[in-house]
Amino acid sequence: MILSGNQPYFIPYIGYWQLINNADVFIICDDYNYIKGGWINRNRILNGTEPIYCNLSLDKASQNKLINETFIKEMDFEKQLRGIECSYRKSPNFEEGYRLMKEIFSCQNNNLADFLANSIQLIADYLDMNTKFVKSSSLEGNALLKREFRIYDFCERLGADTYVNAIGGMELYNFEEFKSRGLELQFLKTRDITYKQFDNAFVENLSILDVIMFNSKDEVKRMLGEFDLVKG
Repeated sequence: MILSGNQPYFIPYIGYWQLINNADVFIICDDYNYIKGGWINRNRILNGTEPIYCNLSLDKASQNKLINETFIKEMDFEKQLRGIECSYRKSPNFEEGYRLMKEIFSCQNNNLADFLANSIQLIADYLDMNTKFVKSSSLEGNALLKREFRIYDFCERLGADTYVNAIGGMELYNFEEFKSRGLELQFLKTRDITYKQFDNAFVENLSILDVIMFNSKDEVKRMLGEFDLVKG
Protein backbone atom coordinates (compact mmCIF):
# COMPACT_ATOMS: atom_id res chain seq x y z
CA MET A 1 0.00 0.00 0.00
CA ILE A 2 1.30 3.42 -1.00
CA LEU A 3 1.19 6.27 1.49
CA SER A 4 1.96 9.94 0.90
CA GLY A 5 1.34 13.08 2.89
CA ASN A 6 1.86 16.80 3.14
CA GLN A 7 0.60 19.89 4.88
CA PRO A 8 -2.70 21.07 3.40
CA TYR A 9 -2.10 23.77 0.77
CA PHE A 10 -4.52 26.17 -0.90
CA ILE A 11 -5.27 25.10 -4.50
CA PRO A 12 -1.66 23.82 -4.92
CA TYR A 13 0.27 23.15 -8.13
CA ILE A 14 -0.15 19.93 -10.10
CA GLY A 15 2.74 18.06 -8.44
CA TYR A 16 0.77 18.01 -5.19
CA TRP A 17 -2.14 16.33 -6.98
CA GLN A 18 0.17 13.81 -8.63
CA LEU A 19 1.34 12.84 -5.14
CA ILE A 20 -2.26 12.39 -4.01
CA ASN A 21 -3.37 10.51 -7.12
CA ASN A 22 -0.42 8.10 -6.91
CA ALA A 23 -1.21 7.18 -3.30
CA ASP A 24 -3.73 4.79 -1.79
CA VAL A 25 -3.83 6.93 1.35
CA PHE A 26 -2.80 10.58 1.70
CA ILE A 27 -2.09 12.11 5.10
CA ILE A 28 -3.30 15.69 5.48
CA CYS A 29 -0.75 16.96 8.00
CA ASP A 30 -3.04 19.35 9.84
CA ASP A 31 -1.28 19.26 13.23
CA TYR A 32 2.04 20.52 11.84
CA ASN A 33 3.18 24.11 12.35
CA TYR A 34 1.81 26.83 10.12
CA ILE A 35 4.51 28.07 7.70
CA LYS A 36 4.49 31.80 7.09
CA GLY A 37 5.18 32.80 3.49
CA GLY A 38 4.59 29.26 2.20
CA TRP A 39 1.73 27.73 0.25
CA ILE A 40 -0.69 26.90 3.06
CA ASN A 41 -2.97 29.90 2.54
CA ARG A 42 -1.97 31.22 -0.87
CA ASN A 43 -1.16 30.25 -4.43
CA ARG A 44 -0.45 31.83 -7.78
CA ILE A 45 -2.94 32.27 -10.60
CA LEU A 46 -2.59 33.99 -13.96
CA ASN A 47 -3.64 37.60 -14.49
CA GLY A 48 -3.07 38.55 -18.09
CA THR A 49 0.52 37.55 -18.73
CA GLU A 50 1.72 37.71 -15.11
CA PRO A 51 1.20 35.53 -12.03
CA ILE A 52 -0.56 37.03 -9.01
CA TYR A 53 -1.33 35.61 -5.58
CA CYS A 54 -4.74 34.37 -4.54
CA ASN A 55 -4.82 34.44 -0.73
CA LEU A 56 -6.80 33.34 2.28
CA SER A 57 -6.59 36.06 4.94
CA LEU A 58 -5.75 34.63 8.36
CA ASP A 59 -6.48 35.75 11.90
CA LYS A 60 -3.27 36.15 13.94
CA ALA A 61 -1.40 33.45 12.04
CA SER A 62 1.88 32.38 13.64
CA GLN A 63 4.55 29.79 13.06
CA ASN A 64 4.10 28.98 16.74
CA LYS A 65 0.60 27.73 16.00
CA LEU A 66 -0.44 24.51 14.31
CA ILE A 67 -2.35 24.66 11.05
CA ASN A 68 -5.47 23.32 12.77
CA GLU A 69 -5.14 26.06 15.41
CA THR A 70 -5.27 28.78 12.74
CA PHE A 71 -8.42 30.48 11.48
CA ILE A 72 -9.50 32.34 8.35
CA LYS A 73 -10.70 35.91 8.77
CA GLU A 74 -14.13 36.83 7.49
CA MET A 75 -13.51 37.38 3.79
CA ASP A 76 -15.36 38.73 0.78
CA PHE A 77 -15.25 35.54 -1.28
CA GLU A 78 -17.49 37.16 -3.89
CA LYS A 79 -14.68 39.64 -4.51
CA GLN A 80 -12.23 36.72 -4.85
CA LEU A 81 -14.54 35.09 -7.37
CA ARG A 82 -14.84 38.32 -9.35
CA GLY A 83 -11.05 38.46 -9.54
CA ILE A 84 -10.91 34.86 -10.76
CA GLU A 85 -13.60 35.62 -13.33
CA CYS A 86 -11.68 38.65 -14.56
CA SER A 87 -8.54 36.55 -14.99
CA TYR A 88 -10.05 33.46 -16.58
CA ARG A 89 -13.43 34.25 -18.12
CA LYS A 90 -12.06 33.68 -21.64
CA SER A 91 -10.32 30.40 -20.76
CA PRO A 92 -11.72 27.26 -22.44
CA ASN A 93 -12.79 25.53 -19.22
CA PHE A 94 -13.87 28.60 -17.26
CA GLU A 95 -17.30 27.31 -16.24
CA GLU A 96 -15.89 24.20 -14.57
CA GLY A 97 -13.05 26.03 -12.84
CA TYR A 98 -15.30 28.83 -11.62
CA ARG A 99 -17.92 26.39 -10.33
CA LEU A 100 -15.24 24.50 -8.42
CA MET A 101 -13.86 27.65 -6.78
CA LYS A 102 -17.38 28.82 -5.90
CA GLU A 103 -17.95 25.49 -4.16
CA ILE A 104 -14.61 25.77 -2.32
CA PHE A 105 -15.42 29.30 -1.13
CA SER A 106 -18.87 28.16 0.02
CA CYS A 107 -17.32 26.25 2.93
CA GLN A 108 -18.69 27.66 6.19
CA ASN A 109 -15.85 26.31 8.35
CA ASN A 110 -13.26 29.01 9.09
CA ASN A 111 -10.74 26.62 10.66
CA LEU A 112 -7.86 26.76 8.18
CA ALA A 113 -7.10 23.03 8.26
CA ASP A 114 -10.74 22.04 7.82
CA PHE A 115 -11.28 24.59 5.04
CA LEU A 116 -8.23 23.32 3.15
CA ALA A 117 -9.10 19.65 3.70
CA ASN A 118 -12.54 20.34 2.24
CA SER A 119 -11.02 22.10 -0.79
CA ILE A 120 -8.60 19.22 -1.35
CA GLN A 121 -11.46 16.71 -1.26
CA LEU A 122 -13.54 18.79 -3.70
CA ILE A 123 -10.72 19.00 -6.25
CA ALA A 124 -9.88 15.31 -5.80
CA ASP A 125 -13.53 14.46 -6.44
CA TYR A 126 -13.58 16.64 -9.57
CA LEU A 127 -10.53 14.75 -10.88
CA ASP A 128 -12.10 11.36 -10.04
CA MET A 129 -9.41 10.40 -7.51
CA ASN A 130 -10.04 7.39 -5.27
CA THR A 131 -7.36 8.24 -2.71
CA LYS A 132 -8.38 8.01 0.95
CA PHE A 133 -7.61 11.07 3.09
CA VAL A 134 -6.57 10.83 6.75
CA LYS A 135 -5.82 13.81 8.98
CA SER A 136 -2.63 13.41 10.98
CA SER A 137 -4.41 14.83 14.04
CA SER A 138 -6.72 11.80 14.03
CA LEU A 139 -3.77 9.50 14.86
CA GLU A 140 -3.41 9.94 18.60
CA GLY A 141 0.16 10.29 19.85
CA ASN A 142 1.71 10.78 16.42
CA ALA A 143 2.37 14.48 17.03
CA LEU A 144 4.70 13.55 19.88
CA LEU A 145 7.13 12.08 17.36
CA LYS A 146 9.64 13.99 15.20
CA ARG A 147 10.18 14.19 11.43
CA GLU A 148 10.60 10.77 9.79
CA PHE A 149 9.45 9.00 12.94
CA ARG A 150 6.01 10.46 12.33
CA ILE A 151 6.09 8.91 8.86
CA TYR A 152 7.18 5.52 10.20
CA ASP A 153 4.23 5.69 12.58
CA PHE A 154 1.82 6.65 9.78
CA CYS A 155 2.98 3.67 7.72
CA GLU A 156 2.79 1.21 10.60
CA ARG A 157 -0.69 2.25 11.71
CA LEU A 158 -2.16 2.37 8.22
CA GLY A 159 -0.41 -0.71 6.83
CA ALA A 160 1.72 0.98 4.17
CA ASP A 161 4.84 -0.65 2.73
CA THR A 162 5.78 2.27 0.43
CA TYR A 163 6.09 5.95 1.24
CA VAL A 164 6.25 8.46 -1.63
CA ASN A 165 7.43 11.98 -0.91
CA ALA A 166 7.70 15.05 -3.11
CA ILE A 167 11.11 15.40 -4.75
CA GLY A 168 11.96 18.37 -2.51
CA GLY A 169 12.29 16.01 0.45
CA MET A 170 15.28 14.09 -0.89
CA GLU A 171 17.61 15.90 1.53
CA LEU A 172 15.39 15.07 4.49
CA TYR A 173 14.95 11.31 4.28
CA ASN A 174 17.28 8.37 3.77
CA PHE A 175 16.50 5.32 1.63
CA GLU A 176 18.41 2.93 3.86
CA GLU A 177 16.77 4.11 7.06
CA PHE A 178 13.34 3.48 5.57
CA LYS A 179 14.48 0.11 4.25
CA SER A 180 15.66 -0.91 7.73
CA ARG A 181 12.06 -0.49 8.85
CA GLY A 182 10.66 -2.58 6.01
CA LEU A 183 9.55 0.47 4.00
CA GLU A 184 10.32 1.48 0.43
CA LEU A 185 10.99 5.20 0.07
CA GLN A 186 10.34 6.90 -3.26
CA PHE A 187 10.35 10.50 -4.45
CA LEU A 188 7.96 11.90 -7.03
CA LYS A 189 9.41 14.28 -9.61
CA THR A 190 6.98 16.13 -11.88
CA ARG A 191 7.95 16.24 -15.54
CA ASP A 192 7.89 19.51 -17.48
CA ILE A 193 4.21 20.15 -18.11
CA THR A 194 3.10 22.91 -20.46
CA TYR A 195 -0.24 23.89 -21.97
CA LYS A 196 -1.68 26.85 -23.82
CA GLN A 197 -2.48 29.87 -21.63
CA PHE A 198 -4.36 32.10 -24.09
CA ASP A 199 -1.70 33.21 -26.62
CA ASN A 200 0.88 34.14 -23.98
CA ALA A 201 4.28 32.76 -23.10
CA PHE A 202 3.76 29.86 -20.69
CA VAL A 203 3.97 30.63 -16.95
CA GLU A 204 4.89 27.49 -15.02
CA ASN A 205 4.09 26.17 -11.55
CA LEU A 206 0.79 27.97 -11.10
CA SER A 207 -2.14 26.70 -9.04
CA ILE A 208 -4.12 23.64 -10.14
CA LEU A 209 -6.88 26.19 -10.83
CA ASP A 210 -4.86 27.47 -13.80
CA VAL A 211 -4.44 23.92 -15.11
CA ILE A 212 -8.18 23.27 -14.78
CA MET A 213 -9.14 26.56 -16.44
CA PHE A 214 -7.13 25.83 -19.58
CA ASN A 215 -7.60 22.06 -19.89
CA SER A 216 -10.45 19.56 -19.98
CA LYS A 217 -10.84 17.13 -17.10
CA ASP A 218 -9.45 14.31 -19.26
CA GLU A 219 -6.40 16.40 -20.15
CA VAL A 220 -5.74 17.22 -16.48
CA LYS A 221 -6.13 13.55 -15.53
CA ARG A 222 -3.55 12.66 -18.20
CA MET A 223 -1.16 15.24 -16.73
CA LEU A 224 -1.48 13.56 -13.33
CA GLY A 225 0.58 10.72 -14.76
CA GLU A 226 3.38 12.96 -16.03
CA PHE A 227 5.94 12.20 -13.34
CA ASP A 228 8.88 9.93 -12.54
CA LEU A 229 9.60 8.07 -9.32
CA VAL A 230 13.10 8.17 -7.87
CA LYS A 231 13.85 4.94 -5.98
CA GLY A 232 16.74 3.91 -3.78
